[in-house]
Amino acid sequence: MTSSSDTLKNTPPAPASLWSAFSIPMFRAIWLAAFVSNVGTWMQNMAGVWLLTTLSTSQVLVALMQTATSLPVFLLSVPAGALADLFDRRRLLMLTQGFMSVVALVLGLVTLQGWASAESILGFTFLLGIGAALNAPAWQAITPEVVPRHILPNALTLNGISINLSRAIGPALGGLIIAWYSPAFVFLLNGVSFVGTFFVIRGWKREAVTSNAPVEDFFTALAAGIRYVRFSPSLHAILIRAFSFTLGASAMWALLSLVVARRLGADSGTYGLLLTWLGAGAVTAALLVNRINERWKNPDQRVVTAFVLFAGVNAALALAPSVLLLYPVMFVGGMAWLLVMTSLNVSMQLHLPKWVQARVLSIYLLVFQGGMALGSVLWGWVSAHYGIPAALLLAGGWLLLATLLAIPFRLPIADKLDLTPARDKPHPPISDSIPHDRGPVVVMVEYRVEPAVLPDFLRAMEEFQRLRRRDGALRGGIFADPKNPLRQVELFTVASWGEHLRQHQRFTKEDLRIQEAVLQYHSGPDRPTVSHFIAEPDVPEQHPAGLNALD
Repeated sequence: MTSSSDTLKNTPPAPASLWSAFSIPMFRAIWLAAFVSNVGTWMQNMAGVWLLTTLSTSQVLVALMQTATSLPVFLLSVPAGALADLFDRRRLLMLTQGFMSVVALVLGLVTLQGWASAESILGFTFLLGIGAALNAPAWQAITPEVVPRHILPNALTLNGISINLSRAIGPALGGLIIAWYSPAFVFLLNGVSFVGTFFVIRGWKREAVTSNAPVEDFFTALAAGIRYVRFSPSLHAILIRAFSFTLGASAMWALLSLVVARRLGADSGTYGLLLTWLGAGAVTAALLVNRINERWKNPDQRVVTAFVLFAGVNAALALAPSVLLLYPVMFVGGMAWLLVMTSLNVSMQLHLPKWVQARVLSIYLLVFQGGMALGSVLWGWVSAHYGIPAALLLAGGWLLLATLLAIPFRLPIADKLDLTPARDKPHPPISDSIPHDRGPVVVMVEYRVEPAVLPDFLRAMEEFQRLRRRDGALRGGIFADPKNPLRQVELFTVASWGEHLRQHQRFTKEDLRIQEAVLQYHSGPDRPTVSHFIAEPDVPEQHPAGLNALD
């Protein structure tokens, strides 16, 4: 008979409302700080692009503003993710927020003195991009730390509201400040906004992260994050779709100021207002996201629709004869942008265990911003040689073509994944006196498999072997005993004993499900026998013959 307490424990949480994450005080504080900082950032972006447009007649230089923002993410995102998983995220965030505050304040003072040039604007933007690149993976990993998994999609949607509501307010506010005063005051206010975020993070009482596994060094952690993505096919589709979208959508961000100032002959207030309509569309989509998700439960439906809508936005920017026609177009563009960002971000976050969260998110940001940076340069070059309309139409055509990627690269659904650590998985029953840097280590697992189910066993082992590689194995394979047809031996190597201990710590409850799918074909009275072999010190590294079967 099941007790009432067991029934309650096994009952899934009730569906959460969009606003449920606001019941968590720390999430509220971080959300508000992020909102204020995002307003400052969008003001900064708008003022920087507009100031550069007035200082330079080069279309390529104007398009390079987006590259100056995105390139640091491309260069530093993955190392920043490793740092965020290795060190105290709270201190790392305080450092990056302080750095960005100083850069923005200095830029404001330089502009106020009349010393700003097109090159200096690009340089300061690049420095702010460095701070943002180092900040982003740790910041992205905060939300899963402070909210439970069942309301994580809603919390991420609220973060999207923060970004896009600030996008609606920031450019308009920035345009007003530029019209009344100077871009310098926009830069100074942005610097102050980072100060507020600094103090909110300073007050975060982060729970201490404990682990029995040996601590990774920077390069080992970096390699582990890259390896995790390499051997996680479910993540490949998210990354490919993200890159394909940002490559085409970057044309709007890179060329909008040129459309306003040169094709339509409007002023900075119009530019800011168009960005406000874009942000308003995104906020509207965020408020309706639960209804949209109920109507289109498959994320591919939402993403493909958004690709098509954004292609239409690019076409309208290229061909619309009046600014008035662009206001509703930008509103639709904001909705499309939010749908893509939310769908991809939620899919990515729900597929990540905590031990590698910031590292994989940094790779996601790398791919995302890489598409933005590459697209900005590409469409800027096309606009300089063939005209702004041609660049926007080509970008829209790319987005339409990229919808076909939904066929081979379908977005995974992760609602039922349980990525909590499998704490009941034992450590190797070997003395703790073994040095963690000793290795390589060869692990041998012996199964007893009946010939009738051998093909099914080998198919199940394919996924399990991929899991081994994802979590740290260098190479491995399945080997048969010619003298005993029931005996199947799995062999895999790990770089060191410490890395093998980390393999055990990385095992999740979802991984246990995959392991049980393999164990159902084991016919022995006991569990498979596991043996460990460690290379002797000062002996050249060797691997058993055939052990590179997975390479």
